[in-house]
Amino acid sequence: MNAVPKQLPATHCGAELITQDPRWAAVIARDAAADGTFFYSVRSTGVYCRPSCAARRARPEHVAFHSDRAAAERAGFRPCRRCKPERDDGQARDAEAPAAIRFAIGSCALGSILVASSERGLCAILIGDDPAAPELDLQERFPQARRVRDEQALASDLAQVLAFIDVPARGLGLPLDLRGSAFQRRVWQALRAIPSGSTASYAGIAARIGAPRAARAVARACAANPLAVAVPCHRVVRSNGNLSGYRWGVERKRALLAREAGT
Repeated sequence: MNAVPKQLPATHCGAELITQDPRWAAVIARDAAADGTFFYSVRSTGVYCRPSCAARRARPEHVAFHSDRAAAERAGFRPCRRCKPERDDGQARDAEAPAAIRFAIGSCALGSILVASSERGLCAILIGDDPAAPELDLQERFPQARRVRDEQALASDLAQVLAFIDVPARGLGLPLDLRGSAFQRRVWQALRAIPSGSTASYAGIAARIGAPRAARAVARACAANPLAVAVPCHRVVRSNGNLSGYRWGVERKRALLAREAGT
């Protein structure tokens, strides 16, 4: 048996954050519709799986999520023999990844924040507890891209994103490079239509995009959103108004909504 990886990706972040992530719900449900949209690894076994894998359910503190097979394998995990995630199932993301990305890292009330740009515009706004976390997240999301840290070139973009977080009502006038599946892009565009200070439910977003039965898929698209704040997945809540999982932590979601409600 292969050894369990010694270095784990940043997404191994404890049971609470994993269970708050909408992707965990897909794993619990063994949702075949999620296959190809992400993969998950299990630290205790050293393997990675499809969301629909029928193997014994892993403990959440042993789980990490990966955007694709390559990311899971670079982290040191091997394919599960049961669900065989290395086989092409035709549901992989259909967007071409950028060849080169420049990025800068700063700090704000939410923690460390990374802003990344491709030739088309901002392709990632990622948040973490420390600077290393969003940089590892960027690596996992864009594994094939040449990534260059360039604080000088991205100084203006970073400043505008930080100002937008401080005063959400001012908007963010930067071009965005939204890459994902056709369904994900539909969801993300619908999220951008939610006004600052307002919220919508997962079911409501599903209805808006003409897929009323796809509330769970909407939740997964929110979890896959690479542009925190700019694509405001934090404005999506449960049908009863309660907060649900957020890729960057429910407390950050609560803080963002509180800030927007006060402006």
